[in-house]
Amino acid sequence: MISFLIGLGALILGYFIYGSVVERVFHIDNRPTPAIAHPDGVDYVPLPTWRIFTIQFLNIAGTGPIFGAIMGMLFGPAAYLWIVLGCIFAGATHDYLTGMLSLRHDGAGLPTIIGSYLGKTTKHVMLAFTILLLLMVGAVFVYSPAVILDGMMGGGLWWVAIIFAYYVVATLLPIDKVIGKIYPLFAISLLFMAVALLVGLLVKHPAMPEVWEMGNMEQLAATLTVEGHDMGLTDYLRANPLFPCLFITIACGAISGFHATQSPLMARCMRSERLGRPIFYGAMITEGLVALIWASISSYFFYCDGWKEVVSPDVLNDFLANADKQSFVDYFNAPRVVKIVCTGWLGVAGGILALLGVVAAPITSGDTALRSARLIIADFLKIEQRTIKNRLAISIPVFAGSFLLLWWQMANPSGFNVLWQYFGWSNQALSVFSLWAVTVYLARNRKCFWIMLLPAIFMTVVCTTFLFVSPSALHLSTAVTPWLSAAIVVIATAWFVIWYLRNQSAFSKL
Repeated sequence: MISFLIGLGALILGYFIYGSVVERVFHIDNRPTPAIAHPDGVDYVPLPTWRIFTIQFLNIAGTGPIFGAIMGMLFGPAAYLWIVLGCIFAGATHDYLTGMLSLRHDGAGLPTIIGSYLGKTTKHVMLAFTILLLLMVGAVFVYSPAVILDGMMGGGLWWVAIIFAYYVVATLLPIDKVIGKIYPLFAISLLFMAVALLVGLLVKHPAMPEVWEMGNMEQLAATLTVEGHDMGLTDYLRANPLFPCLFITIACGAISGFHATQSPLMARCMRSERLGRPIFYGAMITEGLVALIWASISSYFFYCDGWKEVVSPDVLNDFLANADKQSFVDYFNAPRVVKIVCTGWLGVAGGILALLGVVAAPITSGDTALRSARLIIADFLKIEQRTIKNRLAISIPVFAGSFLLLWWQMANPSGFNVLWQYFGWSNQALSVFSLWAVTVYLARNRKCFWIMLLPAIFMTVVCTTFLFVSPSALHLSTAVTPWLSAAIVVIATAWFVIWYLRNQSAFSKL
């Protein structure tokens, strides 16, 4: 567990050391925040810092740091490096700077911020792109908790209806009436789950694959069998090249464009710019810790026979009966691993509380996703949101769009996997635009733009390369991937250098 323990320490140190560096680069001041300058009692509402932190953490968490980490660990201990380095130098920095830019732009949504620094055309494209992503979040994050809750006081359809009804209420009511009151309970549940599982890991202290062994993953995967059946890890690794698939699979635990759509909600509730680092940077580091814990649990589950401790004979027999149709990796998907591990390690009471946290995470991202969609559309159309009539006028089409995606997802056997894949890529693609927008802001203001330029180039390479090598796309040979990636690096760097040089005279005048 050396890689895991070093990763935990690195994330904590990253908040205090690199987080303070990023804060100094941005240079905070004492100007009035939007919540203080013009509170409206609906969206611009000053809230206590601890409450804002819990809301921000649950907004960005979703199922990403849990499901994404479980699926990402199938690539082996390279996932540790991406979670730790990605979270400190890309994800948390991205969240902090996009959140603070929203704060400086009167709580503006992501399309407005992108338009301010990348042009009006980009703003309009990102408006449509962002709304579509938020609708997908609403659909995906209704279905995944309903799957986990299926069989508990009702079937899956019953839970889908309850969760969607909650979305309607949370989207329309003032932020301090529902979201501000119930999120602390959900946050406690999610953090309890993470801490309890961390203690379980430390007590068991299994010898899991380490970072320096990540070059031997195919050999290790080939030796893993279950009752004589191949686990399916070898086929998975061959069909999904580590670069760029790992960096798309683990999004919310490392960097996620979706986070930049959520930060404006809290930028409209903050009392001071000094709260930016604990709220924006700190919430992302906390999410990275949750992702790291679940990555280690899944490493133990898949690679160290940890499944034998928690999988009941009935479940194992069901898998063996369907082994010819479904591999071990496909059968024990992320939601099933979560359910089995929580109840198996923490008992009935602990399992219920842990599952509450796992279920709350996607629900509390879905409701704020639809709320963000309402606010982004309202800002674009310049429709005030004090009156319930105006909120309904925008929310009804938003609900209808999310419901249609949800209906399509449930009507198709592979609907969830397909929608999740589109969500994963569009999520990371959105981070590319927000990273470039922040890079331009830093360059215009003669600040150290390298802290955003390097992550912007890297994520541009990841998202563009994925279009060509993913199993559902053109699927180029892995031999072509390095050349394609190098070409994208050159193009992205050349674009920024040319833009920067052309604008030097404009900077001087400013």
